[in-house]
Amino acid sequence: MRERLIRTTALGTLLIAPMGASASDEKSAYSLFRPTPDALLREMSTDRPDKTESPYTVDAGRFQVEMDLFAFTYDDTGAVATRTWDVIPFNFKIGLTHDTDLQLVFGSFSRIATRDGDAETRTVSSGNGDLVVRIKRNIWGNDGGRTALAVMPFVKLPANTLPELNDAVEGGVIVPLAIDLGGGVGLGLMTEVDLLKNEERGGYSPTFINSATVGFDLTKQLGLYLEIFTERNTERGAELVATFDAGLTYALADNVQIDVGVNLGLTEAADDFALFAGQSTRF
Repeated sequence: MRERLIRTTALGTLLIAPMGASASDEKSAYSLFRPTPDALLREMSTDRPDKTESPYTVDAGRFQVEMDLFAFTYDDTGAVATRTWDVIPFNFKIGLTHDTDLQLVFGSFSRIATRDGDAETRTVSSGNGDLVVRIKRNIWGNDGGRTALAVMPFVKLPANTLPELNDAVEGGVIVPLAIDLGGGVGLGLMTEVDLLKNEERGGYSPTFINSATVGFDLTKQLGLYLEIFTERNTERGAELVATFDAGLTYALADNVQIDVGVNLGLTEAADDFALFAGQSTRF
């Protein structure tokens, strides 16, 4: 659950110089209370369905909702098998300025079923997840250019009713980079550092997350992405989480996108697989 809210890129991406055009003075004049007109809207960009975040923000005064319509995750360690169903977890975005948006990420409802083969017991829990508040600030490339970079600090506020989740305040910072490779191919890179509560002892430990995704425009409306994701907590005994992810996106309209995808675990610490379908809408 937590890794779906927190995402990743090599630190070297910070050294890449901006190549895109800066925002026009005309467009930067718009704000939350003076919405960007339709004619000046940038192409809709989402932070889903891959785990690599987008460096592009929601236009000033506009709103965007990104959600899983449903998601199913399965993990079997040999002794314990866990099935998780998530329904309508969403990311509600608010365009504050030309290059800054506010994001409220909330896990609406989850049902977790665990089977312990050794003890021959089965437990089921359900409830909502935590609230994550994020601020995305685009540094360059929001409205043009071959590259775009953003910085996104966030804080997790404990609001869950699930026994599997902790009640600690946690946070971190995400740095996503996008590179237009030409020919309808794009590269997304992300690096992230989280400060998470230790499970076995008191205090906090940093977690380092990195990911890379390659997107392909198959048609004007249909897109394909392939992604590698890694997560490593520095707490003693923590194992590397690595997944291979793939999915499709389809633009129903300029302001509506649907998607489907699968995440496959590459290491023992990762979930075996996750399947999901979602939708993003801009207002």
